[in-house]
Amino acid sequence: MPPESPSVPDVMPIAPSSEAVPSDASEAATVVFPPLDLRPKSLAAHVGRGFLMGGADIIPGVSGGTVALILGIYTRLITAIGRVGPEWVGELLGREFRQASRRIDAAFVAPLGVGILLGAATLGSVVDVLLEDYRQPTLSVFFGLIAASAVFVAKLVPRWSPRAYAAVAAGAVVAFVLVGLPVLHDPPEGLWYLFVCGMIGICAMILPGVSGAFLLLVLGSYERITGLIKRFVKLDVGLEDVLTLATFAAGCLVGLLSFARLLSRLLKRFPSVTLAGLCGLMIGSLRKLWPFQMPSPDSTPDHPLFVNRPLGSVAIDGDFWMSVVLFGVGFLLVFLMERFAPDDDASEV
Repeated sequence: MPPESPSVPDVMPIAPSSEAVPSDASEAATVVFPPLDLRPKSLAAHVGRGFLMGGADIIPGVSGGTVALILGIYTRLITAIGRVGPEWVGELLGREFRQASRRIDAAFVAPLGVGILLGAATLGSVVDVLLEDYRQPTLSVFFGLIAASAVFVAKLVPRWSPRAYAAVAAGAVVAFVLVGLPVLHDPPEGLWYLFVCGMIGICAMILPGVSGAFLLLVLGSYERITGLIKRFVKLDVGLEDVLTLATFAAGCLVGLLSFARLLSRLLKRFPSVTLAGLCGLMIGSLRKLWPFQMPSPDSTPDHPLFVNRPLGSVAIDGDFWMSVVLFGVGFLLVFLMERFAPDDDASEV
């Protein structure tokens, strides 16, 4: 498939070169670094964005990548991670620390990472309570957020071609199937399995519409990992816990670096098809966030499972109209954030 013409700068993570398929060397030569901004206000804003991403990443059914798109930082984040490669390692070994930090946009990535860790450790617990005690209202807000996010991403597609429409359909089908997978109740216990789960989970976490937390739930590792995180927060850990979490983190790192580099190239070469595919993923993921649910026959106290109720079987009562209102609140919130959030993706090139 021939590359699309990179005609829209706000989805271009790297400045275009004259080559149709740039090599790593020519790509490095054309990298445009974002301006270095170390103002406390800017750093605090990045921590806040990361906080929201981290809280979303730990919730089954919600993607931190979706939050990054809503906040206007998705392309900048994927580009920064994708620049971790031989050139960056060479700059570190050559003690060119300033150049190395500029290459990966450290003034943006570092505070964002701090916020992600804080959000995963704190906001995730709050949302767990909301999903347990107020499941329908909480899912109604999430459903509105993701539905509006899909519309938002569709507006970013530079050119709607037959390939872009096909990408939307393919993404929607993939996400719809993924979020309907049965949960694995007896997963392997070895560290190798946690490494693989880390690779898969982190890749999904940076894909809008695909919940890494949900895939960890499907793989049977979600409760194990969240339990470790909660023990770390309470400083109640042993050597085995440290080794387990380090293995999972290593899998996340490998998956993040490799997958983000691929996404960065796709956004550069095929912006319309890639963004359309991401939009489809978000549409398909709405299956998991349908607010009208009931306990599954296979549900257990340790693994609570839910199935969707058809709209025709839902009583039109006060709870129903409250869900409609909360859906509207979530939907409107995305467009308010789009309007008032700074467009980092567009400003970086």
